[in-house]
Amino acid sequence: MTLPTFEPGTPVVPVVAPGHGLALAWGSSTWATRTPDPVGTLAQLEASHPRWVWWRARDTATGWIAAGLRPRSCWDLGAVGRLVHGLDRDDPAATWAAAHGLPLPDPAEGALTLLDLEGEGPEPVRADGQLSREWLREGWCSDLESAQRWAGLALQVHIRQSAEVARLPDARPAPSTPSLPHLTALSESMAALLAVELEHDGLAIDRDVLEAFLTATVGPRPRSDADEVASRRARDELVWRHFGGDPMDLRNPATVRDLLARHGIAVPDTRSWRLEAYAADSPGVAALLTWRKTERIATTYGWSWVERDIAGDDRLRGQWSAAEGAGRMTASAGLHNMPTELRPAVRPPAGRVLVRADLGQIEPRVLAAVSGDRALAAAAGEDDMYAPVAAALRSDRATAKVAVLAAMYGQTSGPAGEALRDMERAYPVAMAYLREAEAHGRRGADLRTYGGRLLRLSHLADRLARSGGADSTLAHSYGRFARNAMVQGAAAELFKAWAATVRAGLADSDARIVLCLHDELLVECRADDADRVSGVVIEGLARTASWWAGGSAVRFVADVATVRDWSQAH
Repeated sequence: MTLPTFEPGTPVVPVVAPGHGLALAWGSSTWATRTPDPVGTLAQLEASHPRWVWWRARDTATGWIAAGLRPRSCWDLGAVGRLVHGLDRDDPAATWAAAHGLPLPDPAEGALTLLDLEGEGPEPVRADGQLSREWLREGWCSDLESAQRWAGLALQVHIRQSAEVARLPDARPAPSTPSLPHLTALSESMAALLAVELEHDGLAIDRDVLEAFLTATVGPRPRSDADEVASRRARDELVWRHFGGDPMDLRNPATVRDLLARHGIAVPDTRSWRLEAYAADSPGVAALLTWRKTERIATTYGWSWVERDIAGDDRLRGQWSAAEGAGRMTASAGLHNMPTELRPAVRPPAGRVLVRADLGQIEPRVLAAVSGDRALAAAAGEDDMYAPVAAALRSDRATAKVAVLAAMYGQTSGPAGEALRDMERAYPVAMAYLREAEAHGRRGADLRTYGGRLLRLSHLADRLARSGGADSTLAHSYGRFARNAMVQGAAAELFKAWAATVRAGLADSDARIVLCLHDELLVECRADDADRVSGVVIEGLARTASWWAGGSAVRFVADVATVRDWSQAH
């Protein structure tokens, strides 16, 4: 079998048709081969360093990664569709429709019905321009010819998306080639691939440490429903004994509020932050707050979580999304909300360690870069940017931090209001950037982040119109969302670009990124490779910042440490 060759970076669409073989499309060419090992063939083609183009990584790359193939470069049509068109889904039907300016079809679910068959034919594209439902339900893999046609359709979308990305403005102070939107499309694509790898690799858990903690905290592993009920009662009794009387339902906020009122503590609600003021003088309130932390572990990270989400190889696995909301990576199985108390159990096997890197003060530094505020950029040149901000505001560091966060989150009440007035004086360009974003949100106007992500707010305009302008709360909430999303979204783009750069630097080694937590990376590697990996992480941030924030003079910093378990880095 003679394999095709490509120039490095050539966009190539691969389609594996199970039981038939492999089809490719690139440029004006197609190619297909009958092979029982299509991933093996792809591994050989990887040596030419093409840029693989696929509908979405979850559908295509999962099998590659399971077979040991980790591509160096890709263009994920679903991820770029989310970026360019502001889609909240990445399936081929939506990606195709958005690329062709068509209405988004309803998600295809279940078997075809007679109504679904209306307008369907043997062709992959229907008369109305939408993709055929039959082809979407894997009609493309019926034979190699169909696989080639499916690859050709994906290549069409890639061409259209590339043209759309090329038309987006480059927001950097000193634009260069490739453009920032193009680089963002590539890093978002790599983040989609990384999400699949994170699901496959999982996060190492020391089961002995975890189970010892759970036993001491929530009780022994229940062997029956009766054991579980007894364990819950034992935890509840640690609170009941401080209040006396009949047992109460501690999981009902109204019941807890009435219980506290009968003991002289009148509160409008039972939020933990409100009760903390009473804990020092009330053993019962202190016990209640401790119970809540324990209950969260028992219900979300307890024995059922261990059995459901931690596999026999002692790896915690969840489903990852490369871009939710304003663009952050998210994960299921509790990976993004793990309590600090459980972090000692995040521990790789003997001989391996974690390199943990945490971006410092990322959102205010991003605000300095995206707004073009030179005074704030100068402050971001320091290791601790809140120190020069405090000097500019003539305040202490704590007040300066409140002021910056209040500006980004649109908080105007209390001490934040006065701090914001000082921010207006010291950093007028950054504040004008945030006000403009908020104004767009208030009137339901679309925005694009620094890297080019479309934040669809126009669909909210109808709700605002129906309220006749009377619903100021609705407009205010949209405004605050837009204000924060422009910063948070850009920060997510920077983080994913950094992660993609680190991933590239770890190629050809057994080091793996195992967690992406907002602005924190965890890399698992051999202990004797930790110094090199730390260097890759640090250099990766410098390289990413050099093009992402080129010309802004903003400095990005990361706290990097090598640890045996996750808790040692905090």
